[in-house]
Amino acid sequence: MTQTHFGYDTVDETAKAGKVKGVFDSVASRYDVMNDLMSMGLHRLWKRYTVAVADARPGDQVLDIAGGTGDLARAFARQVGPSGCVVHTDINEAMLRTGRDRLLDAGLVLPTVLCDAEALPFESNRFDVVCVAFGLRNMTHKDKALAEMARVLKPGGRLAVLEFSKVAAPLQKPYDWYSFSVLPRLGSLVAGDAESYRYLAESIRMHPDQATLKAMMKTAGFGHVDVHNLTGGVVALHLGLKC
Repeated sequence: MTQTHFGYDTVDETAKAGKVKGVFDSVASRYDVMNDLMSMGLHRLWKRYTVAVADARPGDQVLDIAGGTGDLARAFARQVGPSGCVVHTDINEAMLRTGRDRLLDAGLVLPTVLCDAEALPFESNRFDVVCVAFGLRNMTHKDKALAEMARVLKPGGRLAVLEFSKVAAPLQKPYDWYSFSVLPRLGSLVAGDAESYRYLAESIRMHPDQATLKAMMKTAGFGHVDVHNLTGGVVALHLGLKC
């Protein structure tokens, strides 16, 4: 059996998706509250920056992968306007349902698709922009998912990957303390689930760093990749241009 990482644990590849599903089933209802608490509201600024840099235009076709509670889909919908289209997707039904309901509450009726980023159910060369925020690190075969994102983008299309990354060296010790001491306690108090937030901290450490992810995106078919470190490298935005 082929093994992969689930946080710091080593598990069979076929088991990872189910374990990740369990994490997000558990946290879906409190996901936005926990994001605000964990990042002290910074996740909203990181997402706003991502939307600005991705530069979707009126009439564009946008794919939001691992779209969760719909923050990015809502922002992109404002950019593309009524002549464009934003497709909101996630592999987790609980997260997708929460996002769909919030989009409806905001007056937005967007296509909502339950799908796996490693096998996207869309034709090639369809989208102008593809975005994935805080979802890539949970995917079992990141290289396969990146290749799928490249496939569905039009030539010259843009992929925006917003993800936790490798922090600057002076921040490493306080960041580790916060990740492994504070986050699980917050998870326990607010979401009633310390283990899911311990997995979050571990999954960040197992995710490729900025240079490695840039190289993976180039291998997947992106001719030019810019890396934007945010908040001292706590997160990084990788913006790839399809050849």
